Amino acid sequence: MSHNSQPAGTYAPVVMPFKADLSVDADRLIAHCRWLISQQCNLAIFGTNSEANSLSVDERIDLLDQVIEAGISPDVLMPGTGCCALNDTVKLSAHAAKHGCSGVLMLPPFYYKAVSDEGLYRAFAETIERVADDRLRVYLYHIPPIAQVGISLELIERLTKEYPHTVVGMKDSSGDWNNTKSVLDAFPEFDMFCGSESFLLDTMRNGGVGCISAIANIRPGAIQHLYENWQSGDADALQRELDDFRNILTAQPPIPSLKCTIAHYSNDADWNRLRPPLIELDEAQAKGLLNALDAYGFEMPGIIQKAA
Repeated sequence: MSHNSQPAGTYAPVVMPFKADLSVDADRLIAHCRWLISQQCNLAIFGTNSEANSLSVDERIDLLDQVIEAGISPDVLMPGTGCCALNDTVKLSAHAAKHGCSGVLMLPPFYYKAVSDEGLYRAFAETIERVADDRLRVYLYHIPPIAQVGISLELIERLTKEYPHTVVGMKDSSGDWNNTKSVLDAFPEFDMFCGSESFLLDTMRNGGVGCISAIANIRPGAIQHLYENWQSGDADALQRELDDFRNILTAQPPIPSLKCTIAHYSNDADWNRLRPPLIELDEAQAKGLLNALDAYGFEMPGIIQKAA
């Protein structure tokens, strides 16, 4: 399958629903993916907020198959494939490329700390060489607050020089605008996604292509609206409004907050489940979050309501 679209715009690292036995609930996942698409949002499935590192390789492969078999186009999918084990990264990346996904979001191997750029280069290069598929498009995933293993400008330069048609972009979740700006300045042809909608307007004004944001799981329309209108006269006001809303969600642990929100607005308490070691919000945290959302006038238009 050939690529039909260039990744851009708003992507959600799709939150992962679980059944009572903590197996993945594919039906709820597919329903949420469809809702996101209806809101003009693309799918960075198996991202950080997908609890991807709590899923096995086999689970991720099976879920990607099920999502595509359910009629969701590979063009809107950017699966996370970066693992600590080289063979796992290769297997997941090859599977995504075989399906014709628009790209893969690839973490560096993150268990060993203080590794050299040479070591990271070999990990990415070995993956690309072993996948050996012209359809593979790699988006580097820079998230040092979590992985504690970053991606330097020097490493980007080496990878893009050696694999110019494969290593094509990056998600910067450093939370540091100066870092994002340095990549945008150094590599103007690189497809740069910010990892928070708080940097979306600045990213677009400096040549970026969009954002991959946790908040897109619950408020994709507003983020996509700024993406589509970043050159408008009210773009700064739209950005401030997104920032104000983000502050509500980041007052509590992010992944359980997203799931609590979806559970509440879909009337489906099963969405609150997380795989250990993550746990749900406690009663006080959940009440505070939902009261703040209600006071904000928050809605999830079109979300499927579970019957009471």
